[in-house]
Amino acid sequence: MAKIVPVILCGGSGTRLWPRSRAHRPKPFIPLLGEQTLYEQALSRCSDRTVFAAPVIVVGADHMPFATEQAAKIAPDTRFIVEPMGRNTAPAIALAAHAIKPDDVMLVCPSDHHIEDTEAFIASAIAAAELASDDWLVSFGIEASAPETGYGYIRRGEQVGGGFAVHSFVEKPDLERAKAFLSDGGYAWNGGIFAFRAGKFLSELERHRPALAAAVADAIANARVEGGNIYPDPDLFASIEGDSVDYAVMENTDRAAMVEASMGWSDIGNWDALAARRIADDAGNVVVGDGEIVDGTGSMIDTDGPYVAVIGLDDVVVVVDRDSILVTSRSKVQRVGEIGKKKSN
Repeated sequence: MAKIVPVILCGGSGTRLWPRSRAHRPKPFIPLLGEQTLYEQALSRCSDRTVFAAPVIVVGADHMPFATEQAAKIAPDTRFIVEPMGRNTAPAIALAAHAIKPDDVMLVCPSDHHIEDTEAFIASAIAAAELASDDWLVSFGIEASAPETGYGYIRRGEQVGGGFAVHSFVEKPDLERAKAFLSDGGYAWNGGIFAFRAGKFLSELERHRPALAAAVADAIANARVEGGNIYPDPDLFASIEGDSVDYAVMENTDRAAMVEASMGWSDIGNWDALAARRIADDAGNVVVGDGEIVDGTGSMIDTDGPYVAVIGLDDVVVVVDRDSILVTSRSKVQRVGEIGKKKSN
């Protein structure tokens, strides 16, 4: 089997975890679960060099200092591609595809997800790489354990090798449809983790998004290389019309497959998701930092300094970060991104 090259994408600003996650130091680069950052966890999952080749990181210029410093502790053989600006996942993956050999299998992973079971992750990665070596474009289908409305879904088709052909990709459903998907049993969450041969991905991108593929090729052909890191031409890259890998390739190819992945996955997409992954007391409360919760259930305090007391409230989140304070019900955490747009730094 070809080499499995981890490609870790460090885009996005994690605004739904404001005020802890901010534009200058976003979600992947801060410790939220344990001592390691989510980015460091992603590198650690791919650190076995008998399975994985040296990783390739695609990161914005503003966050390069965090990415290099944290990678040096875990994967000093990491290579970096520095985006002059964000253009979504399809161009970012295409940049990485140009930087490795066409027959190498790319294992594309977001930098800001949490996975509890590393062994299960590796097993799914190997199964996905085997399919990718046969020119399938493979998604990780995360075991759906609840009727989530915040995730896209993948509907399984017929079995192929160690996985399944994709019958269809389904956009984020409403609650009733999500319950129906869960009851059906033939649907998985789309976790945004992919595996494909670099050359196959580029050929599919050229087929379905020829202008995007050509623009990325021009930007990388005129890149500056410094200290082993690749800096695509900023003017050429700026001309790219951004698109996600799902819309550009995965939903259009006739070679889409999926492997099932039951590995304790979470995208830690908001404060409620983070609270669910932290260790709670008998009342379902979580306190990180200096504080206490009295006569309340299902609440979380996360403070970097001031003592915080919550009395008589259920299912609330209170976050203190430097000069900013967030108070929200757990049911409304999806709206936190609206606040982050006003005060993101």
